[in-house]
Amino acid sequence: MTRYQEKIEAFISNIDDLEKSGVYPYAATSPLQQKANEVRANRVNWQSYLQSQMISNDDFDVITKLDVVSPEQRASLLKEKPLVCAKTFLNMMAHIAKDQTVQYILTLIDDILQEDKTRVEVFRDYARRSRESVWGPFLNMLNRPDGFTVNQTSRIIAKLACWSKDLMEGNDLSYYLTWLRDQLKVPSNEYLQTVARSLQMMLRISEYRKAFVRVEGISSLVTTLANGVSYQVQYQLIFCFWVMTFDPDLAEKISRSNTIPMLCDILSEANKEKVTRIVLATFRNLLEKPIEREFVKENALAMVQCKLLKQIQLLEGKKIDDPELIDDRNFISDTLLASVQDLSSFDEYSSEIKSGRLEWSPVHKSEKFWRENVMRLSEKNFEILKILIKLLEISKDPLILSVAAHDIGEYVRHYPRGKTVVEQLGGKQQVMMLLSHDDPSVRYEALLAVQKLMVHNWYVDIALA
Repeated sequence: MTRYQEKIEAFISNIDDLEKSGVYPYAATSPLQQKANEVRANRVNWQSYLQSQMISNDDFDVITKLDVVSPEQRASLLKEKPLVCAKTFLNMMAHIAKDQTVQYILTLIDDILQEDKTRVEVFRDYARRSRESVWGPFLNMLNRPDGFTVNQTSRIIAKLACWSKDLMEGNDLSYYLTWLRDQLKVPSNEYLQTVARSLQMMLRISEYRKAFVRVEGISSLVTTLANGVSYQVQYQLIFCFWVMTFDPDLAEKISRSNTIPMLCDILSEANKEKVTRIVLATFRNLLEKPIEREFVKENALAMVQCKLLKQIQLLEGKKIDDPELIDDRNFISDTLLASVQDLSSFDEYSSEIKSGRLEWSPVHKSEKFWRENVMRLSEKNFEILKILIKLLEISKDPLILSVAAHDIGEYVRHYPRGKTVVEQLGGKQQVMMLLSHDDPSVRYEALLAVQKLMVHNWYVDIALA
């Protein structure tokens, strides 16, 4: 392992809150932190809760000693009566319904954990002594309707899961990661930055990375990034990809999720060096980490297909002071240039089809290419052919539809059983639907493909024409 790799691995294993704060008033760098500052400023009248018998005398004594005191005084009570403090917080979470007060309690818990990460064991120890789940009270909070409440709770859960000696496991872990995944899908989520930060914390731990993949987390990350987010959230979500690519098995799964074309698009538009840096670091892992060399080759082909070498050349012309970024850039450039030397025409074609970004590259209309390679479209259970047919079904781009229809026609023309195979895979129906497409180029290529599907023997018909 190189010195660079050792530094990166050490960074990943250093589990910490990525929204570090100093002493109140905290510097707000996200909507949640801005709201938290407002919550802290609105002190709760605990006396009124005591008088209305909504909290016990014991809980009143504890909360007033924890609230509005110096960190040193708070530390003293937490050290003397840790289980009593945990009990008070959990009692209040369970019995107080007012959103403003619940927000205050959760923010106070978060601040206490932020002051000293070992305090997560206070809640762990209380749950253990009470024979209760440490996760139950917090996971239940995720069902509340208030956005600040659920996301502040999520921060606390991430701290408990990452800073404790014992890992989150089983159904509790799946529930929380599924919740985070679903929050990525919430339209115009004002707390998306906080969701991403919780994921950044969680995915630094190998067991949590694998669990996130099991709940289909990769596709949610891809979709969120593809839909367009701020550069800060871009960086955070690509960071999640980056840490996952340190696991060879997960790097291979990411390879299959159309992540490379999406990251290439982000790189081409990146105005922030931090975004450029994390994209290149992710690409480097995708070229280094997979155990199967076939995946490395496919990743390199996908990067070449997405014109990454051209983007690397543009970066070489910029003044960059970050030695790690330069190292990643040079590694990727050398690897891709070496892979280009070994490319066959079918490698290029296969990479283009798998990227879903079809264009009229020379191979599509090369008689020699189709004669020599048509059999390869039937490899791996007709993998390439199935992708072409799927593109006819889902793509809205006239260029992609035209090229895909053309290629299906060429497959039928050159492969002895092509007509039968395409019909069985549903390709004939998809091509025929394009005969009424708005774009004339699509209609033309679809018509040619249909003619090839209808003709019993293309060569005989051409000879008789």
